[in-house]
Amino acid sequence: MVSQESGSSGAAGRKGNSRVKILFLCTGNTCRSQMAEGLTRHLKADAIEAYSAGVDPGDVNPRAVQSMAEIGIDISGCRPKSIDSLGRMDFDYVVTLCDHANESCPLFSGKTRRRHVGFEDPPRLAEHAATEEKVMNCYRRVRDEIRAFVEKLPDVLENGREP
Repeated sequence: MVSQESGSSGAAGRKGNSRVKILFLCTGNTCRSQMAEGLTRHLKADAIEAYSAGVDPGDVNPRAVQSMAEIGIDISGCRPKSIDSLGRMDFDYVVTLCDHANESCPLFSGKTRRRHVGFEDPPRLAEHAATEEKVMNCYRRVRDEIRAFVEKLPDVLENGREP
């Protein structure tokens, strides 16, 4: 579910052909936000400038890399980043992908709109999976849910709700 958390004017008031600048934020920048950035760069590069970061960066999850490779998107060279590592970059939207990131999200400039779109954590979903195939199915499911969301960008953010 998409909800507006804060912010005022954003991408809807953009002039010219500028791309919408989106930061995908999750806890570790190891799985969901890396998937969202990779999918957005692959599917929406003409309209969106995508970035990702974590409130507590870890290591990129190899199963996230594998699940993305299965659909032809290479995120193997991506490295988790902290919000601070992005400097004073201005974003049109910050999209939090997990509850922890939503609760820990720092304040951004007045033009930045915040949206929360929660997705389940693939490693947590896969904790009790009996086989590697069942583990990967958890990653694939979340990847496909994120892809469905990305396909609706940026409209779903500008409207503040699902179309």
